[in-house]
Amino acid sequence: MKYDLIIDSRPSEVVIALLKDGVLIELHKEKHDNDFSVGDIYLGRVRKNSPGLNASFVNVGYEKDGFLHYHDLGPKFRSFKKYTKKSIEKKINTASLKNFKQEDIIEKEGKINATLKGGDIILTQISKEPISTKGPRITTEISLAGRFMVLIPFSNKVSISQKINNNDEKNRLKKLINSIKPPGFGVIVRTVAQGKKVAELDRDLKNLYKKWQIISKKIKIKKPPAKILGELNRSSKILRDLLNEEFHNIYVNNSDLQTELKDYLARISPQHENMVKFYKKEKPIFQEFNVTKQIKSAFGKTVTIKKGTYLVIEHTEALHVIDINSGKKVDAKKDQEANALTVNLDAAEEVARQLRLRDMGGIIIVDFIDLKQEKNRKLLTEKMREAMANDKAKHQVLPPTKFGLIQITRQRVRPEMTIETEENCPMCSGNGKIDSSLLLIEQIERKINTLIQEHQNKIEIKTHPFVASYINKKEGWFSFSICKKWKKKYKRNIIISPDERLHLLQYSVKNN
Repeated sequence: MKYDLIIDSRPSEVVIALLKDGVLIELHKEKHDNDFSVGDIYLGRVRKNSPGLNASFVNVGYEKDGFLHYHDLGPKFRSFKKYTKKSIEKKINTASLKNFKQEDIIEKEGKINATLKGGDIILTQISKEPISTKGPRITTEISLAGRFMVLIPFSNKVSISQKINNNDEKNRLKKLINSIKPPGFGVIVRTVAQGKKVAELDRDLKNLYKKWQIISKKIKIKKPPAKILGELNRSSKILRDLLNEEFHNIYVNNSDLQTELKDYLARISPQHENMVKFYKKEKPIFQEFNVTKQIKSAFGKTVTIKKGTYLVIEHTEALHVIDINSGKKVDAKKDQEANALTVNLDAAEEVARQLRLRDMGGIIIVDFIDLKQEKNRKLLTEKMREAMANDKAKHQVLPPTKFGLIQITRQRVRPEMTIETEENCPMCSGNGKIDSSLLLIEQIERKINTLIQEHQNKIEIKTHPFVASYINKKEGWFSFSICKKWKKKYKRNIIISPDERLHLLQYSVKNN
């Protein structure tokens, strides 16, 4: 298993593809002027309270006010508010919290009007990016994320990731962090800290404390609304959260971004610095690594898995619906229940990939093929949970209902990824839409595969003359045409012939 990061820097945005063994599992887009990313810290001013929602609307500089619910204030809100006020008044001259007298925690089920009022200046952090017509969701429970740990001001608690199962390692990490953390700060130790030496952990902790020092300085000089501290760019954030020995290469087509990533890796993991490679070829970087084709095939309404199995994905305002179809995938040696289970288990992996790839959030309903045996329904639920285990977004998978529906809830903190997979039709001047041309050759080959399963020895397919010429043309002096490769692969007489009556992306099978 290996991970590759392919980064395509474009004039207005950076597009990042994460590949796992060559298969696209995450796709991110980040505009160059994106000032409201998750993790960004702002000095904001309360615009008004909404007692009915038990929330405040806070001006952080976005066109729509940020939404701050009472539950997002955090128990240490009074200490944050006091520190911010004293910093603005220049009554605090240090970032250290050693001698700072903390305030009492707020009530768990209190009222926003008793805690905040219009005009208050508060330190906030983006917890959910602006989506559609809504402003950003914000929190005043500030946390600073590093590679091995998360630093939390005004707390003294050290928490260890639940994914670290070794009790001796938990005790080692807890004792170590307690000995090096600055007074007045809490720490959440991340899973990747397991087995790390004190020097690496201390370096990460010092980098996080430097961020707090920057925040402390900027509060004194900035006027709300103002950005106090920006999060890492998306590519660096992926490296911070996922970087391990399974990471293989990072390819980037922008020299400035390459330098930035190298500098970042030099700070957090010097041994990985040389994996950042500058892509120089004229061919677009996503085409070189087969990313474009995977995007086109993965983001449409219909997603083919293998051997005819496919998903149909529908998006509505309230929820997302995914329908599982077996297509022609039927094993004559198995009964209906066994065939349904095989299709469902394959589909579960693709569903998990699609949720992560598209960053689908909210309520997702998956209509699997009905299973009658309870043990098979339990097996499917376990497979679905296992497939989603590496998904960083908070999620919950419920067992199938009696109708075979599995309900999933998944946290969404960014706008859902949508990709246009259709192209303007060259035959109707863009008045209609057609499927992506990148997938035509694959569609024809799948059709050939289906005809072979029907025991046809001679297969003749008619296509538009341009397409027929492309399939029949040799790619080089010693190489074979696509058609000849098919003949050799399937051991059948395959003929691709032109038919000018067909549209550019149409094809038909000649009945023999």
